[in-house]
Amino acid sequence: MLGENHALIFDFPEYRDVIHHLKETDEAFAQLAKEYHELDHKIRGLEVNAVPTTDENFVALKSRRVALKDELHKRLLNGHGG
Repeated sequence: MLGENHALIFDFPEYRDVIHHLKETDEAFAQLAKEYHELDHKIRGLEVNAVPTTDENFVALKSRRVALKDELHKRLLNGHGG
């Protein structure tokens, strides 16, 4: 769905408290979460506003978002950022 918000708390609601805790206590997790959030915002902006971009750029942005999400999910499963 175009423009769908993929914020971590929406995609992983069962980890809401862990996400908040790690953002406050783990600098590496917080940095990855910030990059993920900014990238998701950029992708949604491109989709919703129909901003022209190349397919290669769009795929690269979405691929990076998936890689970040996978890394963040692994850290959430550990229950700590590392």
